[in-house]
Amino acid sequence: MAKPLALTTGEPAGIGLDITIEAWLRRKELKLPAFYLLGDRSSVSNRAKALGLKLELAEVSAGEAPGAFAEALPVVATGHSATARPGHPDDTSAVAAMASIRQAVGDVIAGQASAVVTNPIAKSVLYRAGFRHPGHTEYLAELAATNGHTPQPVMMLWSPALVVVPVTIHLSLRDAIAQLSSDLIVTTARIVVAALKTRFGLANPRLAISGLNPHAGEDGSLGTEDKTIVAPAIEILRREGVEIRGPLPADTMFHEAARKTYDCAICMYHDQALIPVKTLAFEDAVNVTLGLPFIRTSPDHGTAFDIAGTGRADPSSLIAALRLAARMAQTQPA
Repeated sequence: MAKPLALTTGEPAGIGLDITIEAWLRRKELKLPAFYLLGDRSSVSNRAKALGLKLELAEVSAGEAPGAFAEALPVVATGHSATARPGHPDDTSAVAAMASIRQAVGDVIAGQASAVVTNPIAKSVLYRAGFRHPGHTEYLAELAATNGHTPQPVMMLWSPALVVVPVTIHLSLRDAIAQLSSDLIVTTARIVVAALKTRFGLANPRLAISGLNPHAGEDGSLGTEDKTIVAPAIEILRREGVEIRGPLPADTMFHEAARKTYDCAICMYHDQALIPVKTLAFEDAVNVTLGLPFIRTSPDHGTAFDIAGTGRADPSSLIAALRLAARMAQTQPA
């Protein structure tokens, strides 16, 4: 029997529980891979009641989850209960969310689960509790650190319509420009190429690299970074045998004809990458963290406090994240 996916609770007051319940209820219709939720059984039960849904729950160990999945939503206890009401995080929220993430990573590293799938967190809630990371991606990298080495995480947004990677992630635009370097672009692209080959089965991935400035700098008249930072990185990668084009004007990279010419677009900063993918594939885009010693996917949306517990949350992105995690696990290198 295949190992299950470890699904985190996310922010207990957000829509993570809603979409988890909805996904499990549609497990047979959609032929979803087996997963278990790391969290608090009473929280799940209370949310199901708030949604008016009949839900069978089974508190199990990770190893027992695949056998329970067909008849009940498997819940693996973290030992941290959450009392937050839908839309209203409280003092238990951050502790429960972080415990769920830590245990999911531990389960995958221990070989009890095949991948980590994370429900959305509320960073503002975590920050008030002392969380010191910009987001999930950086926290997962710290959890994956071994012998004093922390891997470089790379955030990929995957969808059937478009795959994008931002070189700089959760930074202000000012700080993103300051941090951008040829070395960072090269390292990011190498991680992307390796993942596209080993996890996604592409023998010769094609990359498109955006410029930083409007019109990719207009030969230096709109900024020199594309000539002095981006272009040298592309030349290094090209010499390594990577099929790569750029720096390209970002405003002409994402129309239908352009998307057919590459497998992944690597962009210089967060919004340059995420705006097009969320425009084209908001409901089925998946956040994937590359560069870690385990697989991690997540829905590409937030906690949506305003609709938590109302039954209006769409589980499509979580369903896509579960499916992609299972697909990547099947191609995981030995």
